[in-house]
Amino acid sequence: HYGLEKIGATVVPTSSGNTEKQLKFMRDFGTDAIVATPSYCMFLAEAAREKAGEFPMELYKLKLGILGSEGSTPEMRTEIEQRWGGGFFATDNYGLSELNGPGMSGECPVRDGLHINEDHFLCEVIDSGTGEALAPGSTGELVVTNLTKRGLPMLRYRTKDITNINYEPCACGRTTARMHKIIGRTDDMLKIRGVNVFPTQVESALIGVTEIGPHYQLVVRRKGFADSLEVRVELIDGTLLDRYGELEALQRRIHDRIKAILGIEITVSLVEPKSIERFTGKAKRVVDLRNEG
Repeated sequence: HYGLEKIGATVVPTSSGNTEKQLKFMRDFGTDAIVATPSYCMFLAEAAREKAGEFPMELYKLKLGILGSEGSTPEMRTEIEQRWGGGFFATDNYGLSELNGPGMSGECPVRDGLHINEDHFLCEVIDSGTGEALAPGSTGELVVTNLTKRGLPMLRYRTKDITNINYEPCACGRTTARMHKIIGRTDDMLKIRGVNVFPTQVESALIGVTEIGPHYQLVVRRKGFADSLEVRVELIDGTLLDRYGELEALQRRIHDRIKAILGIEITVSLVEPKSIERFTGKAKRVVDLRNEG
């Protein structure tokens, strides 16, 4: 908030929720930049398009999205940009409340990694099992030391986020180190029958299937000693539920796309439009039922 005001931007601190009010502010103020989670930015675009008959999309002046706080794939970002239209350009950004909040790193217009603000943050990548520092360019758990935080210094803080760091200069001209988009987390990684599964892998397979929406959920269950994974996705056209031949073909196509990436057998469930819960903050993609019943 204060950083944006310092560079001359007018900030409207609306927090999250009350989507109708958010869209009204954006139309009334001619908002040209939004700071949000990717899933809520997508949800706002969906809501705006639903009201396009009353409020045409031309009323929205969004040009820049500063998105973060949850993982998203390049495919999802493309989807968000297309839904807003009008040249909307989204960047991925990273930060943690424990480390002064947003601003640890962010993409430049080249979008080839997130530039780390190295005057404030010293970043390392470690083996999450042993705690040993890995060689430059290796993929592992991100550890951060905050160099300028007051009151509660953080020394080698384990983020549990999985990434790697590129120390080569960027095409934009900056020479600061760049971290790769977060690949996953050591604590949201699912191990299904010996295979490591990240929600972003499933998301990459789903986006681009025109008959389904961008919202999905992974349901993990355990029967006996075996884990199973159900992928629940929303249909865009609910009438497809009555056309069993088409429904079955779509279900098989999605199943094959996901299985090709994960390499394990999964179940795909196609559900009615808007039946998967929306989140104004971080989206909860995984429902783990292995310890229930």
